[in-house]
Amino acid sequence: MIFDVYGLLFAIPGLLLGMYAQIRLSASYHKYMQVGIQSGMSGAEAARTLLDRSGLQDVAVEEIGGQLTDHYDPTKRALFLSSANYEGRSVAAVGVAAHEAGHALQHQAGYAPLKWRMMLVPATQFASKAWMGILVLGMILRGPFLSKFIWLAVGIFAVITLFQIVTLPVEFDASRRAKAQLSRFGIVHPGESGAVAEVLNAAALTYVAAMVGAVMQLLRLLLIARNRN
Repeated sequence: MIFDVYGLLFAIPGLLLGMYAQIRLSASYHKYMQVGIQSGMSGAEAARTLLDRSGLQDVAVEEIGGQLTDHYDPTKRALFLSSANYEGRSVAAVGVAAHEAGHALQHQAGYAPLKWRMMLVPATQFASKAWMGILVLGMILRGPFLSKFIWLAVGIFAVITLFQIVTLPVEFDASRRAKAQLSRFGIVHPGESGAVAEVLNAAALTYVAAMVGAVMQLLRLLLIARNRN
């Protein structure tokens, strides 16, 4: 089996980092969900304030189901906050909401990595569904088809890896903008800045883990393809 040796070797770093990132995020988020924000604002109110004071009154702030499903949709020009962060008046809720507002600020500023990520979304959605199927099809056909299909899977998976790499600066920059604006507008007091940073840094680590996992998977596929030549 072409998966046995390389699969275990290259999966371990991404899995370990991913587990650590999720544990750290869960611990930080739940810790600071219990700590009220001194300004008394909810996540929705904090996001609305950041957007309005930045000239983004046309960007909506809406509630969405699920836990940590928060995101900014540039096509709809809207922030979607999970119920706990939309209604919550905690350090964690305000920090997450401000991070999503940070993406709207990036969109407003024409931040290049955000543009790149937006352009990659359709190709990444296709690649996520296609690469494994193509690899399996090559294994079924075997013979001269196997090598060609593996290389095709490598090329398709490279799109996913590129998306994860581009995502890193987008997420880190959104957090940077969020922390700066929260302090600038007095939504977060100086003594709360460290707690907000802890939550956002833990969230950012999950993107680092996803990028590492994608890079390791791509390396695995490259080694398989090379050994099949």
